[in-house]
Amino acid sequence: PEHYPSSWHPSTCRMASAPSSLQLYGRQHPWPASRDGPLSVKRSRQGSCRRRDCLRGLCVANASADDGRSPDSAQVGRRGAILSTALTATTSLALGRDHAHAEELVPVTSESPLLVPKGTAFKGSEISAPSAVIKGCWQLSGYHKGDVTTDRTSAGGGAVEDFQKFVDAGITTFDTGPEACGYGPSELVIREFLQKRQAGIDVPVQVFTKVCAGFNGKTASAAYMEESVNRACTRLGVEALDLAQLYFHRYEIGFNAPTCVDAALYLQDLQAKGKIRAIGATNFDTEHLAMMTDAGVNVVNNQVQFSLLDRRPLLEMQDYCVSNQIGITPYGVVAGGFLTNKYLGVEPGQVAVDTSSKSKYASVLNQVGGYQWYQDLLQALGLIADKHNQTIANVATRWVLQQPAVPAVIIGARNANHVPDHQRLFLFELDGEDLAMIDEVLARGKEPQGDCYSWERGQGKF
Repeated sequence: PEHYPSSWHPSTCRMASAPSSLQLYGRQHPWPASRDGPLSVKRSRQGSCRRRDCLRGLCVANASADDGRSPDSAQVGRRGAILSTALTATTSLALGRDHAHAEELVPVTSESPLLVPKGTAFKGSEISAPSAVIKGCWQLSGYHKGDVTTDRTSAGGGAVEDFQKFVDAGITTFDTGPEACGYGPSELVIREFLQKRQAGIDVPVQVFTKVCAGFNGKTASAAYMEESVNRACTRLGVEALDLAQLYFHRYEIGFNAPTCVDAALYLQDLQAKGKIRAIGATNFDTEHLAMMTDAGVNVVNNQVQFSLLDRRPLLEMQDYCVSNQIGITPYGVVAGGFLTNKYLGVEPGQVAVDTSSKSKYASVLNQVGGYQWYQDLLQALGLIADKHNQTIANVATRWVLQQPAVPAVIIGARNANHVPDHQRLFLFELDGEDLAMIDEVLARGKEPQGDCYSWERGQGKF
């Protein structure tokens, strides 16, 4: 929001006194001729829609598909009543002839869409600030194909071509990892994109990858760390890694075995040799992150799961990272797609757990409150999304992005269909009323009890 003019009013997407153009990162972006109007929304007739992911949830399941009838108050039900009282600004729309679908919201402008802005730069690092949305590439591992009609997760199936669509939108940072961390050919797909980029393109991109160690004593030695970094450079086709994020599988390997601190110091030696530009961490708890920083390693970020469903970073990690100027780069912010309009009102038996990410976050959902609580959360997020002319995914992402230790969020993508929605993420902020509504639902769920990734390691409660 700091990159946009003060005359921009995010809640209605109108310009009070619009400039003729907007300067962003050295580029001039003209506003369209109709800049004083609201965003365009495609709409369908009330009563003719049977879709379960309707933004306002006012569709009538038993209405005839072609009779055009509007529902009465009994048919609208509890959610329609909530909307009619809570959303005074959209009452006539919510209870009138039309209603919008989140996935049909058009981009900010078709002529010159706003770029996703830069996030906050990492402390003491030579690398530039990441884009505020980082393209997560776990989806390119081969285990996230999902619906074949929308699958673009392989090199020969559109994944390489999709990267440029993200870059064109300002999403210039990619997060990946090696096969040892479950990323499959992800690094190789990125290399193919980097090699195919058109000559003369002046938009720099960053690739954040991982070094996965600590499975046993041999996978924590100095030789192993150097071999891992060299392998990542080869797979990505680069001379040095922008950011090497350390994952250490077992904090205690055995007597006299290298520790996570040793592994981080080995990475620091490689940084001194010019093989790494910055050192980060992934899935570390607060205690072991502190051990590395206390040893003098400049850890610039800790990549952990952080969302409305997983609020463990709020217990200890966020305070520590703010105090030590370490960025939290969250993944799982929309819980593998579960925090989207797609699942609002959907019965549990109709949810297809058909990707690795869905399987992962379905287990998280069971830990934090159960399916009915989850639907209550989606309803609240839907109300807020409606208020800001946004999607549930963007409201959930905005909640994470507004946390004080978060410089940027990682959002995985199976295709480029959601790029316009990522751009719209920076047209609004959650206000006090929004946050209070979210907090009320969160208070009815289970509070987090463990530190980041401790439950996954079998070392405590979620």
